[in-house]
Amino acid sequence: MSVRTLEPKAVWGYFADLNEVPRASKKEERVRAFMKQFGESLGLETLEDAIGNVIIKKQASPGMENRKTLVMQSHLDMVHQKNSDTDFDFDTQGIEMLVDGDWVRANGTTLGADNGMGVAAIMAILASNEISHPPIEALFTIDEETGMTGAMKLDPKNISGKILLNLDTEDDDELSIGCAGGIDTNTSYRYNEVPIQEDSISYEIRIRGLLGGHSGMDIDKGRANANKLMNRIIYQAISLMSVQLSMVDGGSLRNAIPRESTAHLSIVKSDRERFEALMERMQETLKKEFESIETEMQIEWNTIENPSGALSYEDCIKIVNAIYAVHNGVFRMSPDIEGLVETSSSLARILIRDGEFISQSLQRSSVESTKDDVANSIRSTFENMGCAVVQTGDYPGWQPNPNSEILKLMADLYRTKFQEEPQIKACHAGLECGILGAHFPEMDMISFGPNIRAAHSPDEKVQISSVQKFWSYLLDVMKSTPES
Repeated sequence: MSVRTLEPKAVWGYFADLNEVPRASKKEERVRAFMKQFGESLGLETLEDAIGNVIIKKQASPGMENRKTLVMQSHLDMVHQKNSDTDFDFDTQGIEMLVDGDWVRANGTTLGADNGMGVAAIMAILASNEISHPPIEALFTIDEETGMTGAMKLDPKNISGKILLNLDTEDDDELSIGCAGGIDTNTSYRYNEVPIQEDSISYEIRIRGLLGGHSGMDIDKGRANANKLMNRIIYQAISLMSVQLSMVDGGSLRNAIPRESTAHLSIVKSDRERFEALMERMQETLKKEFESIETEMQIEWNTIENPSGALSYEDCIKIVNAIYAVHNGVFRMSPDIEGLVETSSSLARILIRDGEFISQSLQRSSVESTKDDVANSIRSTFENMGCAVVQTGDYPGWQPNPNSEILKLMADLYRTKFQEEPQIKACHAGLECGILGAHFPEMDMISFGPNIRAAHSPDEKVQISSVQKFWSYLLDVMKSTPES
């Protein structure tokens, strides 16, 4: 079954069109051109600011001219991630989508429902001559997933609306009114390689099959981090025998929980039996620890040709100890909002190869002071081993406003329409609302969307029935916006 046959057909059709366009963060040239052509083809005022955000403006439908102008906002870029055994080129291929019962997913890659479903819904409203709506300023931002550059460098003169709907929340019963800010901590360290000992045997260790997921929304779910698991294995090996480490390659994206890691290490042949026994124990231990969560975890080890060189013992100890010591996961729960992660850190990327060790991690918090605290903790750990540390991409959180006019309107509408209470929440993801709020301090903002699961991973999927619920609700919101 094609997704284009699903209801609402306009939304799914535009989502399919969008997914034919490669749109990695910082590589949005084609999707920007796609959006500009879309707006211009409808005869709508279409702008592109200096950083590359696309703004499409549409006048109110008849009878809605006296309503407040509505800013509808979603981001154009998507996380590009695939399974290691999936043959796919994100730069040239469109996403291969599959209908699986009540869900749409991709074939071994991320789906792009984050935030493609929001983009598609806005496109469907812009293209329609039948939907009642107030004046609309559709804001399509770039580079949300790797730094929120589009939101940060937005030209405010192109936006005049006072209410913003951000369509980037992933639970259809949730109205988001706050989010975390974030900062990236990137480290580097140079080392000199030493020769592999004579009479050595070398192994490749692979960890794969982990759930991964969004390093904000999923950080409290107890999922394994492939970088930390691999480091535990290496640490145990070093403590028992003479080990030379030559390569580690773990994780991929700054905002995704690492699903996979590969390491190359060498031992003397006389330790082979002891090493094999260690790997059996570690496999059993780690699978036992995560048996209720990581049901597809795979830990494999196979002999390989001896590499040309390895880290010295001293550098190996420095790096392995630092990775072991660095905080990963929830740092502090909110004392004010039950169940909300206030502060966290995710060790997203580890690369040891060709004389250089690098790490990438992302710290998030809804409180600026604790964001600084956890970021300083990560910085200090790596600086103690001699790393150069650079912290970039600092962006603010979004302070909840429980007295918001649009929140009251949408909460009341939700109760009437669905006969249940909406979940009014702040989230631990980095929505663009915090940055947009700095540009527009008086803007009333809210975020909502359909059910999306496992965003930022190849298991990403969006629920068909939930898209129908979200779309019906969005149309009612269009009709109910307040007068200016």
